Order: sequence, then structure tokens, then C-alpha cells
Amino acid sequence: MFRFQDISLKNKIFFSTLAMVLMLSIAIAIFARWILVSSLVNELTIRGIAIAQSIADQGRGYVLTRDHPNLVSLVFDASQLGERQILVDYIFIIDDEKKLLSHTFIKPFPEELIHSNPIPGDRNYSVRKLQVADSSAYDIAVPIWEGIYQIGTVRVGLKEKHIHQIIHKLRITFLGFIFGTIIIIFLLSHWLAKYITKSLSQLTKMADEISQGNLDFKPLALFKDSHDNREEHCPAYYNTDLPCWHVDKVMDVSSDSEHIPEKASYCTDCMAKRKKVGDEVQQLADSFKNMVRSIKLYRSRVRESESKYRSLFKSGPAPIFVLSCGTLIILDANPSAQQTYGYTREELVNMPFTKLAPEFKNKFISYFEAYPEDESFVYAKAIHYKKGQIPFYTNVEACRTRYRNKDAVIVATTDITEMIDKDAQLIQASKMTSLGQLSAGIAHELNQPLNAIKMGSEFLSMMHENKEDISSEQMERITREISRQVDRATEIINNLREFGRKSDFTKEKTDINKPVHNVLSITAQQLKLQNITVKLNLTNDLPPIMAHKNRLEQVIFNLITNARDAIIQKQSDDPGAGSGEIVISTSLEDDQVVLAVSDNGTGMPESVREKIFDPFYTTKQTGMGMGLGLSISYGIIKDYEGEIDIHSVEGSGTTFKISFPRLKKIPVLVPG
Repeated sequence: MFRFQDISLKNKIFFSTLAMVLMLSIAIAIFARWILVSSLVNELTIRGIAIAQSIADQGRGYVLTRDHPNLVSLVFDASQLGERQILVDYIFIIDDEKKLLSHTFIKPFPEELIHSNPIPGDRNYSVRKLQVADSSAYDIAVPIWEGIYQIGTVRVGLKEKHIHQIIHKLRITFLGFIFGTIIIIFLLSHWLAKYITKSLSQLTKMADEISQGNLDFKPLALFKDSHDNREEHCPAYYNTDLPCWHVDKVMDVSSDSEHIPEKASYCTDCMAKRKKVGDEVQQLADSFKNMVRSIKLYRSRVRESESKYRSLFKSGPAPIFVLSCGTLIILDANPSAQQTYGYTREELVNMPFTKLAPEFKNKFISYFEAYPEDESFVYAKAIHYKKGQIPFYTNVEACRTRYRNKDAVIVATTDITEMIDKDAQLIQASKMTSLGQLSAGIAHELNQPLNAIKMGSEFLSMMHENKEDISSEQMERITREISRQVDRATEIINNLREFGRKSDFTKEKTDINKPVHNVLSITAQQLKLQNITVKLNLTNDLPPIMAHKNRLEQVIFNLITNARDAIIQKQSDDPGAGSGEIVISTSLEDDQVVLAVSDNGTGMPESVREKIFDPFYTTKQTGMGMGLGLSISYGIIKDYEGEIDIHSVEGSGTTFKISFPRLKKIPVLVPG
């Protein structure tokens, strides 16, 4: 089905112009024909009236005398005079009694004409169109007056055919003029449509070239002006390191910002800045050319940027993955990723990233659900697997991006296994140092059950040497006490062995009260010897947390020893300060499992609180500590997504408050 909007602009202009001219021509022709016909009929009618009036004036005497020969001669002469012979169809004269006096008919006179065109009383003539024989004529009747009396009537018939012949000639002439005008308009509109659409066709051709990625086409005729080669002199057009006023907007002369650099000299004659000249199409072409120039500059910079980042991607020392945003399928991986994880690129591409990092998906999704406005995601100390399911620890950084016109995630990992091993060694060394400081208390703790065992064994030996009988009740009580003391010594040794074991980074369900008890089993006696009381406010049935008991013991041990040192320092500075006290409490606050260790020691000023987690920062004397305890504890707490808060009043004491997220119960689906 033909639709006007589907045809080209050229044909639209052409057909619209032509249709408008045709409609105007038809309207003008109809109006002109009406004017010509009416004017011509009126003119010929006036002429016929003049002929009749002349005959009436000349034949008045002949009518009175009834001179029929002269009347006949008069009407024939009048009808054949000059051009009247082709205009006048007939002439006849009748008297006041309607009797025919003379006529020009060469055939029998049609009697019906006598009464067909009477003259009204208030007019001097009458015009009426009549049918005479097989033709039509405009009949004109003029009275013949003699004084105040009408003595006869002159009737003149004008040929309608002659009038129509004249109108036909005029119509042919006018139509010829209209046709010629249409031909000229046709050619003119065709040329005009072609002229207007030629520039648009060139712009369309340029747009097609741009859409196909070709920006290096030859300049079209539309752009061939005196300024066409100006861009060749702009250094920013070829050197993308140079700023461009038009593209970078860093040299806007209208701005008065102090941070905008001074305008470059080549920007004074920027073709994009100059005022556009020519018609609207030429101005559109200039804007189009500037757009192409900007696209070329942008594309050049994008290619350079892509090349730069592709080089960084390939040569980067850290493994980098490009993942599909929805499925976390690996779309690309750099050589470092292949080397670190032990897979070839062909094996990595289209592999689910969760095969390398099983916990990544849950961490990634839960993080962006919690922080939807963030664009990047950092996950420290994640367990990844190399080819062959060999685990190792990594720090993970992920950010959203676009890759091949799709939403994607770039993941960079850093192998930190060696760093974690060193941290474990550092923690282990710190433990051994702490155990050395508590050796006296531990020895005293072990000496108590050993003394009890020795006393029991010596009692039994003495009774045997003296050959004295021992009642069964005494024997049972002594052996039970010896066994209980052995269990106590075994528990102390097991706790020491557990505490001294190398820390493991793995996470497991842990009751936070257990490491508290384990640490106190080692330190309680030492604290008692130093006149420090320990109070426990532990909440039973706390939800578990995801951590490792051994590493938490290191944190609690460090907090207790710091509290002990602060109390001893206070007692040293002020002997009358009274006994020391350490309060350890656990609770559930706002869905967080909280451990608090408080003391009534020296406390800390604000300047110290800001630095106590810095490595190697210590307020103790030389040889009393390396300043790594709290730094290590802070790292352990962060490994388990915990937070640590300090409340300290100088001279009154300090409270360390540690909170960990509780382990949430996993809903179990019950079969319906």
C-alpha cells in the first residue's frame, strides 16, 4: 500500500510542489473562464444592442411609410457589415401590431420569434437566449420610437456558436499557458527538490559510513569550503595527549575558574567554535563535520585507553577475571590468573568462578544487597582453589563494569597465603612469649595437683611401711583425690598444649565462653599471685559465632595480659590504689555476640587510644612487649567480621568491647 511518508524527501518536495501548482492552476482556470465568458457575453450583448439601436434610428422613417424595400436593404446591410456577418444570425423588424416588416432569413421566417422576447415596460431593450431552428442565439429586442409612441421593434439575433468559438479559442490559449506553466514548474520543482535533498543525501551517506565504523571517508562536496583544511592544522586532532577545547571542555574561555588551564594557541582558530554560515543545511553539515571530528577523537582515545588497559590486564602481576554479572561465568582471564590458578585460558573461559571461589557468590550478592549504591566489593582472606583443589588464601576486589556491551564484574585477586603463614608465625611467637611471661603462674598451677598427688602417695607409702591397715573408705577417698588431681593436671597441660598450638585460619562454630574459660585456666593462678581478682559475667546459651577457638584465645589472652599490666602499672604508680579487678562478660546485643574485658588500671588518654592498634606501638618499657599484641588481635577480629570498641578513662580503667555477628540459623525445608 502506497504511503506518502514512505517516499523520499526529494519526491515529497517534487510531488507537493507539483500538486500545489496544479490545484492553483485549476482554480485560476475555472475562475478566469467564468470571468471571460461573462465578460464576453456582456460585451457582445452590448454590441448587439448598439446594432439594433442603429437600425431603429435609421429605419424609423421607413417604418412610418411602410417602405419595405428600404427596410429589407437596411437589415441586410446591417447584418453583412464587416465582422457582423459571422456574429449576427438574423435581424428582423416588426411594427407596433407585431406584423413583420423585414427580415434577413433566407428560409421561411419562424413566426414564433415575434412573440418570444417582449420588451418590459420599464426597460429600453430586452436580451433573451432563444432556440432558433437547430441553433441557439442571444435575441436582442430594441423598440423604434416616434416621439413618445413605439412604432415598431428591431430584433437582432447573435450566434451563440460564434460566442462559444471565441470562448474556445480563449480556453485553448489559456490552457496552453497553464500547461506551459506546469511544465516550467515541473522542471523547477524537480531541480529544487534535487538541490535541497542533495546535501541531505550526502549527510545520509556520511551517516552510513559512520555507522559502519568508517570515519576516514573523503570530504564530500558539501564540506568543500575555504575552511575545510583547517582541522589539519590543529595538533590536538592528531595528538590525543593534547587537550581539545571542543571535546574536553577544559579550555572554555567563558569560564573564570582558576583550575582551568590557559587556553592553547591552537584553540583560537578552532573550526568548531567559528560561527556557522550558509543555509540551514550547510550549518547542519558543519555541525555534522564537528560531530565526526569529535567521534574520531573520542574513538582514538578509547582505542588508546583500551590498548593501555589491555596491556595492564595482560601484564598485571595479580590474577584478573572478567565475569558475567548474572551467572559469574568467567569471560576472560589474564595470564597471571592462568599461572596462579594452574588452568589454561581455554579451561578458565566459560568456567563458573565459584569453582575457584565457592563462597564468592554468596559474599558478592549479600554485599551488594546490603550496599546497593556501591560499585566495588572487597573481600579479604578468601579461600580459593587452584587446579587439583589446592586451597590458598586471597584478597578479592570486585567491581561492576561493562564488557562487550553486557554487565560484567571484574575480579582481581591477590595470593596472601604466605602473608597468612607469617601472621600465624607471628601469633605463635606472641603466644610463646605470653606463655613465658606466665610460666611462674603455670608452674604454680601445675604444682598444686602434683603436691596433692605426692601427699596422697606418701600417705599410702607410710601406711604400708608401718604395716597399718587402711580402711576401704580412706583408700577410696585417697585414690579418688589422686585421680581428680591427675585430671586437673591433665586439663592444665591440655589447655597449654591447645593454646600453644599453631593458629588455624579456618572458621568453625564457636561458643565464645569456651576460649574465655581456657585462657583463665592458664592465667587465673598468675593473676591471683599478682593480687588481681577476675570476675566472670558470662551469659549461657549464647548463639555461636563463626571463628576459631584458638585464635580467639589469643585475643582474650592479649586483652587479659594488657589489663593485668595496666593494673600493675597503676599499683606501681600509686601503692594505695587498692586491689586490681578484671571483669569479663559476654552477652547478646542487637544480634551481635559481645565480649567485654574491663579493668580498673591506668586507663588511656585519647592520644594513646588512637595508636594502640598500630603495629609496634607500645607504652610499655623496653623488653616488656613489642607492641604487636593488639595489632594481631585487631587483625584476628576483622578476619571474623568483628568490631572492637574501646572505652577508657585515664586513671579509672579501660573496657575493650568486641562484637561478632551471630551465626544465623539456616532454615530447613520441611517436606510438605
